[in-house]
Amino acid sequence: MFIEQGVKSENKFWKYILGSVVIICASFLGQAPLLIALFYETLVKGKPYPTTNDDIMRFFEPNLTLFLILISFVFAMLGIFFVVKYLHNQTMLSITTSRLKVDWSRVLFSFSLWSIFTILSTVLFYFSNPSDFVINFKPIPFVILVIIGTLLIPIQTSTEEYIFRGYLMQGFANLAKNKWFPLIMTSVIFGAMHISNPEVSKIGDIVLVYYIGTGLLLGIITLMDEGMELALGFHAANNLVSALLVTSDWSAFQTHSIFKDISEPSAGLDVILPVVLIYPILLFIFSKKYNWTNWKEKLTGKIEEPTPNNHLKSI
Repeated sequence: MFIEQGVKSENKFWKYILGSVVIICASFLGQAPLLIALFYETLVKGKPYPTTNDDIMRFFEPNLTLFLILISFVFAMLGIFFVVKYLHNQTMLSITTSRLKVDWSRVLFSFSLWSIFTILSTVLFYFSNPSDFVINFKPIPFVILVIIGTLLIPIQTSTEEYIFRGYLMQGFANLAKNKWFPLIMTSVIFGAMHISNPEVSKIGDIVLVYYIGTGLLLGIITLMDEGMELALGFHAANNLVSALLVTSDWSAFQTHSIFKDISEPSAGLDVILPVVLIYPILLFIFSKKYNWTNWKEKLTGKIEEPTPNNHLKSI
């Protein structure tokens, strides 16, 4: 059972607090290239230092900004590996899946399904409201974006999944000895972590419904499927395909995408519809394909500490 793999008497909750601090520090260390580039441009070249997050996002050329921001997630992923291996004496597999190895077919199916939906919905929005978009495509910058995005965005999304649906999910399970508390806590914290995104300041706090709802979806599919594979595929598709297709002046990623949304941001159906309609349909598809049963037990049941013989063997 996936969530139980981290439930051990030696995994005290203080270890998860310490581990979280280590991961945060690793992420801060990964921001050094961005800070060095900022200091070079301001101290050496004499440019005015950006005072807000929006200013920083527009300070460099978009591809360079994206690269500098995503590098920090590489360091954070290394921090996760260090904490899991040396602080908790677990394997990365044990916070990834309950299977004997990662099921890449699940990752690919989830990635493909959400990529197709994202592409089709974007095309539909474009043709139904063409005045809200302009063509932003520039061949060379787009090719560079594809390279940077393909290499680093899956690392960014996987890092977030390993933190929330892997590491912290098992951490809260150690604390509460049930499944509903880790599900709710990781979803709320995941949503709260996006509160500094420019979308929130433009649209309002209502957009947190989307972020928390997305965290809840990812938590549910992780618990029901006994592993993170589906969550890994969904999250990678969501961020990568979105970065390649559409950008705007108020989005988290400023990219050389194919389209640019020039409409005035508002809390419309695109915020609420995924949570109340699209995500339930997605859950239905996954449940039928992978024969999910016993929803109540898997999402809210109590957790017993497994015996050593039940622990997943490392590979």
